[in-house]
Amino acid sequence: MRAWQVERRKRTRHLIELGGLVVKSGVVDLTGDDRAMIYGALLWMANKLQSDQGEQARALWAAKGNQAFEADPTMHDKTD
Repeated sequence: MRAWQVERRKRTRHLIELGGLVVKSGVVDLTGDDRAMIYGALLWMANKLQSDQGEQARALWAAKGNQAFEADPTMHDKTD
């Protein structure tokens, strides 16, 4: 397999995993699969992370995410 094919598959897997997290979080159901709303929320998160409150938000969200991963046995060893 060519190097570009390997990289494309790695990128595709990464994108699928990120999409899975969006679904697993409940955001898709809570927004009625409104892509504009989901994108807006992600942009809000990015702005928050770039603000003077970024480190606080990063720590809070990481703690919540780690807690959720630990509570869900299907997510073990998938935090890399």
